[in-house]
Amino acid sequence: MRALITGQVGMDKKPFLERARDFAGRQGESLDLYHVGDIMYAEAPDVRPGKILDLPISRLTSLRRAAFKDVISDSPAKPNLIVNTHATFRWRHGLFAAFDFDQIERLNIDVFICLVDNIEVVHHRLHADHVVDATLKDCMVWREEEILATELMAKAVKGSQFYILSRGRHADTTRTLFRLVCRPDMKRVYPSFPMSHVVDLPDVLAEIDRFRAALAEHFITFDPGDVDEKLLLDRALAAAKEGRVDGWLDVTPHSFGGSKASREPIRVRVREVLDIAGDIDGQIYMRDFKLIDQSDMIVSYVPELPNGMPGLSSGVERELQHAFEHTKEVYVVWKPKKAPSPFITETATKVFASVDEALAHFEAQGMFGQTNLFGQ
Repeated sequence: MRALITGQVGMDKKPFLERARDFAGRQGESLDLYHVGDIMYAEAPDVRPGKILDLPISRLTSLRRAAFKDVISDSPAKPNLIVNTHATFRWRHGLFAAFDFDQIERLNIDVFICLVDNIEVVHHRLHADHVVDATLKDCMVWREEEILATELMAKAVKGSQFYILSRGRHADTTRTLFRLVCRPDMKRVYPSFPMSHVVDLPDVLAEIDRFRAALAEHFITFDPGDVDEKLLLDRALAAAKEGRVDGWLDVTPHSFGGSKASREPIRVRVREVLDIAGDIDGQIYMRDFKLIDQSDMIVSYVPELPNGMPGLSSGVERELQHAFEHTKEVYVVWKPKKAPSPFITETATKVFASVDEALAHFEAQGMFGQTNLFGQ
């Protein structure tokens, strides 16, 4: 498979993609990786690192086309490859495209993937690596533009697929990327589970984490919990209620791989998070439905809460309904003693009493398919 990976500046894609390439190598797979930015810098030795976007648009376009020309020339015989680039730039020149359709078509791309991450982490990396004056709001807008432009690229290339993929907040998703490129026949699953209203229930959270890990072991999973900005917003709202609107929130970024800037503690202004409250909710709504649409099936975990009631959030209910209406296979792991309502049973393909029961059914139906040489 030939993949083109996009993502806004501040994603720190390069080390992430290099880990995916190295992971592929450990599975006995060849996965060639082209960093368009590095090739552009090689074409322009007079440009200092981090300053290429300050060039005039005409030269920037010329350098980009030269870089893509090199990739096109070098890559025809490569069975699996990743082209690391951008779909858009939002810089001092304003918003502008980072690709040309004629060259994208010549690359014969099979899959377009837009990489996303928590916006406060993207914002932090952006300011650590560049001299810019971008707010969290700016980064939110840029992410939407990058997703949309990447999807439009995919629609323009006949037969190609488009995916949104998170870098992952609590687990590295390089294995997911590897599978999308090198194991494209594996089943794609959207794990659905309650989030915000079980955040203070450690035992329930542990159950949910085991469910997520079990699915990720056997399927390509698009986990909505890999971008958890809603939790950041909840913290900001709580701080505002305490009268700390002008205060700060301390955020711990993900600890795997990446640059030093990716692992440094992050301080975020409460007021700036509150300013993007609508963007966070709107993008979660949009992104989670797109994750369902790009999956073959949805598997929902409904825990039993300490009071004996089902841990069934409105978000999970809406996800199940969306999946059913879009003809996806709908599976539910129902843990409460109280029987599920007809709104669950009438839309579910099958309801299970445990994760092990669900996995046994999936295996019996031949859904696990090929993983890789080392069971990953």
